Amino acid sequence: MNIGFFDSDSVTMPRVWPVGALVRAAADVLQARFNPVAVCGEVSGLTGAASGHFYFSLKDDAGQLRCVMFRRAAALLGFSAREGDRVEVRGRLAVYEPRGDLQLVVESMARAGQGALFEQFLRLKERLAAEGLFDSERKRPLPATPRGIGLVTSLGAAALRDVLSALARRAPHLPVLLAPAAVQGAGAVAELCAALEKLYQWAHHRKLPRPDSALPSDVPAVDLILLVRGGGSIEDLWAFNDERLARTIAASPVPVISGIGHETDFTIADFVADVRAPTPTAAAELASAAREQWLAGLDALAERAARALCRRLDAEGQRLDQLAGRLGRPSSAVTAERARLARRAERLRHVALLRLERERARLDRLAERLPAGLARRRDAAHERLRRAEAHFAALDPRRVLERGYAWLQNTDGQPLTRAARALPDQAVVATLADGQIDMTVQRARLRQLS
Repeated sequence: MNIGFFDSDSVTMPRVWPVGALVRAAADVLQARFNPVAVCGEVSGLTGAASGHFYFSLKDDAGQLRCVMFRRAAALLGFSAREGDRVEVRGRLAVYEPRGDLQLVVESMARAGQGALFEQFLRLKERLAAEGLFDSERKRPLPATPRGIGLVTSLGAAALRDVLSALARRAPHLPVLLAPAAVQGAGAVAELCAALEKLYQWAHHRKLPRPDSALPSDVPAVDLILLVRGGGSIEDLWAFNDERLARTIAASPVPVISGIGHETDFTIADFVADVRAPTPTAAAELASAAREQWLAGLDALAERAARALCRRLDAEGQRLDQLAGRLGRPSSAVTAERARLARRAERLRHVALLRLERERARLDRLAERLPAGLARRRDAAHERLRRAEAHFAALDPRRVLERGYAWLQNTDGQPLTRAARALPDQAVVATLADGQIDMTVQRARLRQLS
């Protein structure tokens, strides 16, 4: 029997790795070999953490891959992923070193077959962000007590019922001006823009330029606008990813709250709006403080006022007590002051009586002079009337006719005052004191002026 001996120098031993170093080395190989990577599969075991991160697995018939989507990427997710959804994700392969697990760090996700729409969404979002439409500096605070709320949504949408129900419950005193519009489909963008622009014209009591508008004349001022619709797929929400609608929202003269889809649905309209609400109901709650909240605030103010009044009364009471202590027993001073007031009252009464007597005497004298004065005024008036009657009687034309004069007229009733105007054989009428005479002119003799 041949016996062989193992020679350690003749065999190459493998390198002994620390576990962490080997895991990091494997992660480096994955990073260099595969990343970035796009994967298509079915969502499985989806869970959300309090930190905002999402954990799930992508699987198909041949395998399964653990995935994590951190909060920053999850905030940009344009839809609500659900168990069993077939999705396309982009990200990078990595190794979770504490457990040595292979995982895919997801940076973007879209439903399978919707990658083109999502890429279009990202390009528009990046371009509008570069223009500053999403900047926090242009976001306006919501009014604490709006005079009226504008609402843009579809008449048949459940979001309309949710918003109106929330507003009726929280702030039934607030008037709501509804501008209906389609929220999906080919014409949705145009209708949404037209509805917003109609509300803009009513902001701050602006009047519509067209007198034939269907809106009533007593529409309240719009201080806040809600743009809402329920959840759906990326195709259903695509109207809210339109550039024209984004610029129309940015041009709003009043703050705009967007409540589009579910909490995980994000659209371009959400980024442009002044405030983004996770749901339509949340948008209504943001727009209106609950009536109970205002009543509680009033109760708190009333309580503060009552406490302040009590403190003031207590302080003034203490001050009066201190002053009373400083006065001691002021009975003598009070007696002297009463005597002084009595003397002044007596003097005042005496002066008043004297003044009253003088006024009575003056009235008596005036009463005695009044009849004579009235008689003189009456006689003078009668004399003026008599002279006026004599003057008017002297000016009466009939008195002149009684002295032998006549008033000549032609047949047309025109006065004939000059001989030069009389024509031979002209018919004239002479008015005398007791009647008229019809005459014919034989000839006119003109008087020579000296």
